[in-house]
Amino acid sequence: MKVHALADLKTLQRVMAARTAREAAEREAVRAAQLQREREHRLFELAVGPVQPIACKGRIAPRPVAVEPLPVQRLRDEASVMREALSDDFDVETLLHTDDLLSYRLPGLGADVVRKLREGRWSIQRQIDLHGLRIDEAREALGGFVRESHQLGLRCVRVVHGKGLGSPGRAPVLKGRVLRWLVQKSEVMAFVQARPAEGGAGALVVLLQPVRQAHLPPRATALKPSSRAGAAPAGETAPTPTSPARA
Repeated sequence: MKVHALADLKTLQRVMAARTAREAAEREAVRAAQLQREREHRLFELAVGPVQPIACKGRIAPRPVAVEPLPVQRLRDEASVMREALSDDFDVETLLHTDDLLSYRLPGLGADVVRKLREGRWSIQRQIDLHGLRIDEAREALGGFVRESHQLGLRCVRVVHGKGLGSPGRAPVLKGRVLRWLVQKSEVMAFVQARPAEGGAGALVVLLQPVRQAHLPPRATALKPSSRAGAAPAGETAPTPTSPARA
């Protein structure tokens, strides 16, 4: 660049001074940003002061806990078997009395088991209400309920099937089917019609097998109404079947 006059020299000096100032400002901004990053990176160290790392001796690295896989296919298979196993065509007429004292028990159980169940000597631990369900839904719900209750170690449950007062013809839709389904369940040891305070003709009180007896043959016999006997201790466990049942 040629300088032709003093004015040009002064202009050149101003341009160079502005450039120098701008470059200095940029360098300062970069330095300030770097200091800020370092300060943020060392924030904990600056807050607590000088520290000394602890020697890592005998440190055990944590191991991730494996999540148990959900047996989806097994659950599907169990649901399929349950649907196929509970038949609506099972004949229970020879196994039940359908009067006000309807009852059912496995062979080998004494009559006192049904009597105590009817008298409420076992506390009801769980219940299912099948009102409003379609037949297929009720079958699946009842089968799952009985199986799960047995797996939890429960002994006495209530099944509410309804009296059919809201059904066409005021006839119970599910009652007969529930009887057939329960008789086919190997977990069921006995059942009776519920007492009036527990649902009466619209519910059943069911006694389940102990876990160790889950695979006893699901056979049954009818029980005629029996006379009331002396009280047994509350919470008494049902005896193991040992002799044929008597009607």
